[in-house]
Amino acid sequence: MIVRRRIKVFVVAGARPNFVKVAPIMRELEKSAALKPVLVHTGQHYDAEMSRLFFDQLAIPAPDVDLGVGSASHAVQTAHIMTAFEREMLARKPGLVVVVGDVNSTLACTLVAAKLLVPVAHVEAGLRSFDRTMPEEINRVVTDSLASFHFVTEPSGRENLIREGIRGESIHFVGNVMIDTLAQNLKRVRSEKVRHPLEGMGMDYAVVTLHRPTNVDDRETFAGIIGALEEISRNIPVFLPAHPRTEKNARRFGLMKRFSLWRGSASASHRVFMLEPLGYLPFLAMMRGARMVLTDSGGIQEETTFLGIPCITLRETTERPVTVEVGTNVVVGSERRKIVGAAMDVLDGRAKKGRVPELWDGKAARRIVEALEKAFAREGGVRRGDGGTGRRRGDAVP
Repeated sequence: MIVRRRIKVFVVAGARPNFVKVAPIMRELEKSAALKPVLVHTGQHYDAEMSRLFFDQLAIPAPDVDLGVGSASHAVQTAHIMTAFEREMLARKPGLVVVVGDVNSTLACTLVAAKLLVPVAHVEAGLRSFDRTMPEEINRVVTDSLASFHFVTEPSGRENLIREGIRGESIHFVGNVMIDTLAQNLKRVRSEKVRHPLEGMGMDYAVVTLHRPTNVDDRETFAGIIGALEEISRNIPVFLPAHPRTEKNARRFGLMKRFSLWRGSASASHRVFMLEPLGYLPFLAMMRGARMVLTDSGGIQEETTFLGIPCITLRETTERPVTVEVGTNVVVGSERRKIVGAAMDVLDGRAKKGRVPELWDGKAARRIVEALEKAFAREGGVRRGDGGTGRRRGDAVP
């Protein structure tokens, strides 16, 4: 009887949105008889306390490898990740690298793996905003051009990849691992004593997340968005859990005085309240009770669509068009008039109705692992470094 060894799989996480995505993938890989996961934390989000909180709340095992890279410019951070990741690749010799999303860690680890001729599986492949001013768009395009497996969350992902010359057999429509995590933890929020950050308020409220450089790095744009939030807050209290970049720039631009600190009650006139950063479960508890969510995050557009909560996206484009086509999302940009108009539509009962997109059923990670097991079990294995185009033929994976 021939006993095959489990193929070592590096699963890369760098930023907090990555933790949400790798949690279900790690659980499914742990069950696999063919694939052995090794969790690699690059340390791109270097706040140790927040990282630990996310790992604990999402029941993710402690990383097998912590590169401890920390914050820096895009170029410096990417270079540091590549250098540290290459050392681990050469020392541990994985047969596959799984990357998720579109952060610098995704790009850096893909580049290293591709140059070492180790196949890459990209989860959330094919998403496109068609806005090259977004660093994430560059990361997505380059990662997909080098990956051997492309796991897409929505039909637009496949269409974009085919248009870019990626061969169809490398593309797998599997659903959304963000929704896997959300569906599992929604049960916990409903059944357990997860403390609601606004506990005891007993009234409608709006939630805001804001962090993109285009919104918070320019004082005029940032101040205009705050002005829109202030106008909305005359009708409903508004709560903004602070991203480090957002709080830093609010202080730098002298805008902190336009936020109130939450002390357990909202005045009759309401205000825009800034909160401390929240862990995954408290934020989920707050989001699911919101009247609306205003955001410039990609993942929150998906989560609100699944939850049926009106979402107002403060960007000019979205790489997740299914949230607009069938979900609850409207994209309005950063202009004050449009933001306020969309919020008033919600408050006046004219919120966009939506439904849950196809295959957003909590089983995406299982489909991903099954596809990988099937590929590695085939005669001849997986071709290394072909970028899903079939134009390069490297060695078969042992």
